[in-house]
Parts: sequence; C-alpha cells; structure tokens
Amino acid sequence: MIVKTAKTAGFCPGVKRAVRMVYEQAENPSKEIYTYGPIIHNEQVVEDLEKKGVRVLNSEEEIRALTGGTVIIRSHGVSKSVYDLIRDKGLELVDATCGFVRRIHEIVWRESGNGCDILIIGNSTHPEVEGIKGWCRKDAYVIETEEEAEKFHYTKKNKLCIVSQTTFNYKKFNKLVEIISEKGYDILVLNTICNATE
Repeated sequence: MIVKTAKTAGFCPGVKRAVRMVYEQAENPSKEIYTYGPIIHNEQVVEDLEKKGVRVLNSEEEIRALTGGTVIIRSHGVSKSVYDLIRDKGLELVDATCGFVRRIHEIVWRESGNGCDILIIGNSTHPEVEGIKGWCRKDAYVIETEEEAEKFHYTKKNKLCIVSQTTFNYKKFNKLVEIISEKGYDILVLNTICNATE
C-alpha cells in the first residue's frame, strides 16, 4: 500500500498564523489567555490549547464578565462590536484574524459607508460570515444556494456590493453572481475567495 500526502495538506497560512499566535501567548503562564470562539475548526488544537490554560469565550456577555487578561480574535474574524467591547473593557487584544478575512471587513466597512448595500455569498451561520456582517454599517444580505439567488429580490436603488466567504466554492460563487447580475441590479462584485480554497 502506498500512502501519499496531498500537496495542499495541512493548515492554510491564515490558520497557521492564528495558531502560532495563540501558542506564543500561552507561553506566558502569568497571563489569563482567552480566544473569542475556537481559534480554528480543529478540536485537537483547541483541546491542546485548553491544557495550556487558554479558555474559549463564546459570547460578548463572557467578555463583559472579564476583569483582565488577553483576548485573541479567532482566524475567522469577529464583528466590530467585539473589538469595541474588548477595548472598552481595557483588555489586551491580539488580532489573529486571517488577512483575507480582514480584507473583507475593510471592504464591507468602506462600501457600506459609501452607501452600498452588502450581499455576502456564504453560509449565514458560519463564524466568518457572522463577523463580516458585523462590519457592515447596515443590514447585509446572505445567500448560499442557487435557489436563494433566484428568490433574491432587491428593490433599493443603491449599488449592491457582492463579496464572498473566503472558503466558498469558486464555481458556485460565479454561478450565484451570474444569477444576481441577470436581474439587472447595479452591482459591484469583489471575489474575496482565498486562493488556498482552490
């Protein structure tokens, strides 16, 4: 039997960076270290970090209850309100958000500030998409399937800025954009899918 390792096996650069940052913080035993949500989707890594004293926070209420410590933003990113709360509480903030995700936050913050409405192509319950929505200055739309794209009805005169979850399938993204573009809306399409997804 021959066992081959896939060329792209392992963590993507954004996840590697986030994991490294948490382990570096965990080297200081005198600090209380927290991640906001699991740092990545990997139970073994999260369990190993727990053994090193890193605790996972799952809500803004848990941040409000803290009296000190370091809060690390997970690789998927979080909404602007979480950043604001950490700073308002006077906690140390370490941002391990993937650079590709951070770029989407900057795009939706800028474009929603310029008057665009935001349409995110991705899974509405995924932490990354929840974080992206939290950087829009107004409500954002989220679609994931062709059926949702067909049903999508936009009545405003604003430009519609379309972005994607970084891990979304590229061919599927193009198909959903094609369906939306055929409706005749004024759209700005920005392909924000990470190269590692391919």
